[in-house]
Amino acid sequence: MTKTAIMGFGNPVRSDDVAGVYVIEQLKKELQNNAEVSLLDMGTSAFEVLFQLKGHQRIIIVDSVINSNEPVGTLFKLPASEVEGAIEDNPLVFLHSLKWNQALSYAKKILKEDYPSDIQVYLIAIENIKLEVQISEEVKNAGDKVVNLIKLDIQNL
Repeated sequence: MTKTAIMGFGNPVRSDDVAGVYVIEQLKKELQNNAEVSLLDMGTSAFEVLFQLKGHQRIIIVDSVINSNEPVGTLFKLPASEVEGAIEDNPLVFLHSLKWNQALSYAKKILKEDYPSDIQVYLIAIENIKLEVQISEEVKNAGDKVVNLIKLDIQNL
């Protein structure tokens, strides 16, 4: 089986921005005993988590996207080519505001030849990033769809 790291990005106190973290929480209920899957909450300690990517052959990223001009809860799946970019070496990146593209850039720098070539990205359209801990029903439903897609993906490996 292919060792897979699933990274959920989001801020749990910014309403629908919690989407990626929500997916990780749901997957922990069903995949926690799967030794080939690492579930990584990227909400608060991103740089520490990046070092845990070593030894994985693939990465699945889940995050929210604002201003997509699509209805809240719209699900996007991006090919790896959309996330491959130049390594960012910005010393002004704040640990608690690391975005997934920045995380991948730093992971590529840290892991060098061990950087996985199989990368998938799921994005969930959101609008509400107000300071509150309530996730909207639309975003929760989209998160549940991502959970099911990832479970199927893992089963098919």
